[in-house]
Parts: sequence; C-alpha cells; structure tokens
Amino acid sequence: MAKRVEKSDQEWKSELTPDEYKIIREKGTEPPFTGEYCDTKDPGVYRCRACGEPLFSSDTKYDSGSGWPSFYEPVAGENVREDEDRSHHMRRTEVLCAACDAHLGHVFPDGPNPTGLRYCINAASLELDQDVSRGLDRG
Repeated sequence: MAKRVEKSDQEWKSELTPDEYKIIREKGTEPPFTGEYCDTKDPGVYRCRACGEPLFSSDTKYDSGSGWPSFYEPVAGENVREDEDRSHHMRRTEVLCAACDAHLGHVFPDGPNPTGLRYCINAASLELDQDVSRGLDRG
C-alpha cells in the first residue's frame, strides 16, 4: 500500500507550478496534444509529479489518439485509486494517486488488450523516471 503523503494547500502551491496545481490539486485538465509526455516513447516509470509514487510503466503506454498519455494498466493497483466523477454533466471514473490524492485523469473501458482499459492521464500529473536501476521503489 502506498505511504500517505499529506500536505497543506500552501505546501502544494509552493512545490507545484500554477498549471500543475490546477490539474493535480483542483482536478483540472490540460488541453489535448499539449502535454510533455503525449508522444514520448522513452522507457521508464511514470511517477506522480506531486509525490513520486510509481504509477505507470512505459511498457503499458500506447497511442490512443486522445491527446493525453494513455496506459492500459498501472504498475500496481494499490498505487492508484478511482472515484466516480459526475462533473461536466458526464459520468466518468476519475484516477487519483493513492499516496497523495493527486488528480491524474480518468479511466475508460475502451483500451487495448490485455485489460481493455484506457488510463487517460494528464502529463502535468506525471514525471518520467528513466533511471531503471531504481526500479519501482520510491525515488
């Protein structure tokens, strides 16, 4: 289970850029096809930008054509959590970091095999760790 990371709003604001704060703490969304990792094919582990929790592997990343980094599964189910999202007159499943409750994006049931899921994630919520020698342990 992920170790809980709890900080005040002021601490988050001092550690994140204004855009990151809006997405990660206020459940915002970056415009499609603008995120840093939208087209990235580099190997590594995508960590939570807010707390460093390992979330997704580059091995499960694929081009969904949606405009956001997409993955078909997290590195470990306990590293992410899901909540119902009824904002914007829609019913979706929000994906959050289990360690710090950072808003990551949403998961949809239209992904590829083997899971059939599409974790559609804001690049601003992620940080690619290419140091494979660290494995999936926290940084």
